[in-house]
Amino acid sequence: MADLELELELEAAEAPHTQTDAQAPESITRNTFFGAATQITTAAFTAALTLYLVRALGPEDYGVFALAVSIGTVLMLASDFGVTGSAGRFIAELRGNPRGVTAVVSDSTLLKLAVVVPVCAGLFALAGPIANAYGNQALVWPLRGMAFAVLGQSMFLLYRGVFVSLGRVSVTWRATLLESAIEASASIALVLAGAGAAGAAFGRATGYLIGSVLAAGLAVRLLGRDALGTRSRGYMGKVARYGSALLVVTVAFTLFEQVDVLLIGAIISTTAVGVFEAPMRLSTFLGYAGQAVAFGVAPRLARRKDEGPNVAAFAAATRYLTLLQGALLAPLLVWTTPIVDLALGSGYEGSVSVLRALTPFVFLAGLGTFITLAVNYIGEARRRIVLSIVTVALNAAIDLVLLPRIGVVGGAIGTDVAFALYVAGHFWICKQVMDLSLAPVAATFARCLLAAAAMAGTLALFGTSSLSWIDWIAGSIAGLVVYVLALLTNGELSRSELARGRAAVAARLASR
Repeated sequence: MADLELELELEAAEAPHTQTDAQAPESITRNTFFGAATQITTAAFTAALTLYLVRALGPEDYGVFALAVSIGTVLMLASDFGVTGSAGRFIAELRGNPRGVTAVVSDSTLLKLAVVVPVCAGLFALAGPIANAYGNQALVWPLRGMAFAVLGQSMFLLYRGVFVSLGRVSVTWRATLLESAIEASASIALVLAGAGAAGAAFGRATGYLIGSVLAAGLAVRLLGRDALGTRSRGYMGKVARYGSALLVVTVAFTLFEQVDVLLIGAIISTTAVGVFEAPMRLSTFLGYAGQAVAFGVAPRLARRKDEGPNVAAFAAATRYLTLLQGALLAPLLVWTTPIVDLALGSGYEGSVSVLRALTPFVFLAGLGTFITLAVNYIGEARRRIVLSIVTVALNAAIDLVLLPRIGVVGGAIGTDVAFALYVAGHFWICKQVMDLSLAPVAATFARCLLAAAAMAGTLALFGTSSLSWIDWIAGSIAGLVVYVLALLTNGELSRSELARGRAAVAARLASR
C-alpha cells in the first residue's frame, strides 16, 4: 500500500447537493486506511481471544467450540441469502442518491430478518440432535449459544457492509472496535467463570447482538430513521435476485471454509479439529490486508451510470497485496515451529505441519478476499456459481482421500489446491471485464517469490526450532530489510515509491 496516495486516489466528484456531509463518500486512501484499521482491530482481538481460548479450553474443549463455530458460520452465511453482498452492490451504484440508498438498506434489513430468525430458532431447537450426530453431548449448549451469535453476526455484517459501500469505512471501524471489545470481554469473563466452550459461544453471541444494535444505531444516524423501515420500498426484488446468485456462492465458499473442520470431526476426532482449526484461525487473520484494501477499492468498481470500474485502482491494489502477502511466506515456512510454540503453546505440536502446509493459502488469502469482492461489485456474481461449487467439491474430494491416510495435514493440502483454483478463476473474470494484462501480474508474482526466498534464507540464520526474544526481533527486522532490498534490486519496487509511501502514511497518521 506504499503508493496508494498516487495510484489509488482516482475518485470523481461524487457529492451532489442531495447528500449531507455525513453521507458523502471519503477518499479511497482514507477508506483503505480505516479498512486497515478495521482489520488490525479485528486481528488483534481475534488473535488475543483465540490465544486465550486455545490455552484456557485445551484441545478437546476448544475443538468442541471450533466445531460449534463452524456449524454456526455455515448457517449464518447461508441464511444471509446473499443479501449483504447484493445490498452492497446496489448501495455502491446508488451512492449520491440518499433516498435510494435508504430504501435498499430498509428492504435488505427486512429480508435478512425474515430468513435469519427462523434459522436461529431451528439451530437452538436442534442442538441436541446435532450433538448426537457427532457423538458429543458437550456440543449442545455451545450450539445454542451459536444460535444467538448467528442472529447478531448476520445483522452486524449487513450494517458494516452498508458503511463500506457508502465509502464511510471510518464508521465501519468504530462499529468493529465496539463489537470486538464486547465479544472478547464477554467470552473471557464467561470462560473464567467456568462455563467452558458454552461460555465462549455465549460470549460471541453477546458481542454480536450488542454490536448489531450499535451498528443499526449508526446506520440510522447516517441515513435517518427510514433506514429501518417496516415496509418494502421497492428494492426487495432487485436485492433478492442478485442475492440468489450470491447465496449459492456464499454457501459453497462457506462449505469450502468449513468442510475441513466438518470432515476432520467426522473422520478423525474433535480433538483433531482443534489441532487443525487453531492454526487455520491464525492463518485467516494474516490475510486481513485483502479485506482492508477491498473496503477502500472494491466499492469504486461498481458500474454507475456511464462510469465503468476503476481499473487503475484494481491493478494497483492487486500489485501491493501480492507484495504484502509475499512477506508472510518466509516466516510461515522457516519459523513454523517457533510460531506455533509461541502462539498456541503445549498440546498443539500437530499444528506445526498444518500451519506450514497452509502457507500457500495464507499467501493467496489477501488477494482472494479482494478479488472476489471486486467481482461482486462489478455485478458478475452469477459467473462465480460454477467456480464456487467446483472449489468446494475439489476441497472435499482431496480431504476424503488424504485425511484417512495422512491426517489433518490432508485438510490443509485440500484447502491450498482448491483456493488456488478459486482465486485464479475470479481473477480471470476481472481480467475479462476490465481487459487487464496478465504480464505485469506474472512479473510481480515472480519477483515477489524471489524476494521471499532471500528473506527465508535470512530468517534461517537465526534458527528454525526455537528463538529467543532477540532472535525474534533481530530476525524479523533483518528479514524484512532483505525482502525490501530484494524487491528494489529486482526492480519491483523503486526508491521513489518507498519515499512516497512513507510520506503518505506519515500524513495520514498526522491527520488523526
